Formats: sequence, C-alpha cells, structure tokens
Amino acid sequence: MRIFYTEDHKLRDARTELFGGELVAPFEAPFRAEWILAAVKEAGFADVVAPTRHGLETASKLHAPDYLEFLETAWARWVADGYRGEAIPTCFPARRMRQHPPADIDGALGYYAFAAETSITEGTYAAARAAMDCALSAAEHVSAGASAAFALCRPPGHHAAIDLYGGFSFLNNAPRPPPRARGLGAARVAVLDVDFHHGNGTQDIFYGRGDVYFASLHGDPVDAFPYFLGFADEEGAGEGLGSTKNYPLPRGTAFAAWSAAMDDALHRIATFGAEALVVSLGVDTFERDPISSFKLKSEDYLRMGERLKQAGLPIVVCMEGGYGVPEIGLNVANVLKGISA
Repeated sequence: MRIFYTEDHKLRDARTELFGGELVAPFEAPFRAEWILAAVKEAGFADVVAPTRHGLETASKLHAPDYLEFLETAWARWVADGYRGEAIPTCFPARRMRQHPPADIDGALGYYAFAAETSITEGTYAAARAAMDCALSAAEHVSAGASAAFALCRPPGHHAAIDLYGGFSFLNNAPRPPPRARGLGAARVAVLDVDFHHGNGTQDIFYGRGDVYFASLHGDPVDAFPYFLGFADEEGAGEGLGSTKNYPLPRGTAFAAWSAAMDDALHRIATFGAEALVVSLGVDTFERDPISSFKLKSEDYLRMGERLKQAGLPIVVCMEGGYGVPEIGLNVANVLKGISA
C-alpha cells in the first residue's frame, strides 16, 4: 500500500489550545504524524511518497469561496491588526444574532469557527493545503487502479464544513475519488468515518447529495464533541435523503458493539451500491486516548482493517484523529495491515 506523506504538515505547529479552561499544548501536534509514519514503516509499508501539489479545484467544490479566502488570509490579517498570540475566536453569531462575516479579523474568526479550541497559526493554511494534497494524491492513485492507499493527513479534516473550521480541521480531506483511467469512474462513493468524534464537516458537505453515502461511528453527541450534530435521526436531505447514517455510541463502547455498528454501516454501503470507499480513520477510539471514551484495543484495529478489506471496494484511507499516546502509530499500522492482508 502506498503512503502519501509530506513534511509540510510541520508548518502547523500550534503552541496553544483551549482545553478545560486553560491554554495548553495542543493534542493535535506534529509528533502525531511522526509517530504514525515511523510505525507504518516499521510494519513494512516502505512505499512512502510525497503528494502531488494540487490547486483549489476540489476545495472549491467542497467549501464556500469566502471561507477559502478567509483561511488563506486569516493569519496575515491577525498579525496586521497587532495581535501577538495565536488566532482564537472569542465571539460567535449565536441564536437570534445576525449571520454576516465581520470586516474585523477578530469577528471573522468567530463567524467561520464553530469551536474555540482550535487556533489558527502562521503555517495553518499551508499545512491544510498539504494535507488535502495527500488525500487527493491517494484518491488519484486508487483511481488509477491500486486497491488501497493511505493519506497521512495532518491537520485532520473531517470537522471542516462548507464554511466552518474547528476540531483541528480547516479543509476537508475526504474527497470523492476522481474517475479511473479509461472512463471507468466511481459514480457512487461512500465515506465511512470511524473517528471517535462525529464527522460533522463531511456530513455538512454531502448531506444533500445522493451520489455519496456518509456513515459515521462516534461518541454520542449528548456528551461528545462536536455536540450539535451526529444524531441518529440525521439521514440526509433532498436528493441526499437516506444517504447519511449516524451511529452515536455511548461512553465505554468496546469493540464488540463498535464492530457491530461498522458491520451495519458496511452493509448499508453495499446496498447503496458504492463503487469506492473513503475511510476517515481516527484511532482516538483507543482505550487510552486522552480526549475520548471508547475502549478499543490495539489488536482490534487489525480486525477493523480486515473487515474493511472484506467490503471488496477500492479504499482511500485518510488520517483523522488519535492523540497523545504512542500507540496511535501501532493502531494505524494495524488497520493498514488488515486492509493489506
């Protein structure tokens, strides 16, 4: 399996994250990608290549033009206004307030953010572009005939919505794979999000589309970030009605219950007639993850990968969450080993 990775992820090296009422060292940091890369290499995945640089064609199909402009200019505007810390929103357009993008960068941050924990730093936009390059290159590799590819995306992307950032995500990294060579395109695609946190951004982007099936296994939003999306009654809208399936799971969920939900999701994906599968891979479902509450063990990720392979579809794996413990590398490697077995 080919691994797409770039050192440009290090351009995002935030110093601050708002957590528990304090500014702390971020859970989403460069060491995550370094641990994962070392583990997958140790597991025998030696085909590691840099992604092809892409323009904004795909990003412009997923995100609003004003949002993309905001991301590209936010840090320069923040510095130009004389702020010395990292850019963190402080005011949001809540209920019964006007929904308009302020000219002031402090207000614009709140308009385009759905959460205050994620700061914008000098290299954030460039790193997010590089992460999307990894995902797009992996999708192109699979579309050219490979059975699977892994995009070691950092920062993650599944919380990035049409015009919102948060949850460490700025650009969404779960693109629809492009047509295969000789016109053998994948007309219907599924995105399976197995991160502990609901993929609210991916759901937002595809909610009204009938050609993309989105399924997410995640902590119940009654007590898990992002709290306000990911409930079981969210099933899509318009042409996309019936093309979204959420599996909100309780605290302490172990692999038996988790895998039963994944089996159901894969059955629905097969019934949908998906011709390709994008996996938003978060290993923050691990029992020792510091900001999550599921109880999967390292050996469970091998079985997860084996089950994904059994779906019989071309697979693009995009890295999402998994924090704070060295086992995130082992757990990712186990998923890839299962898919490659």
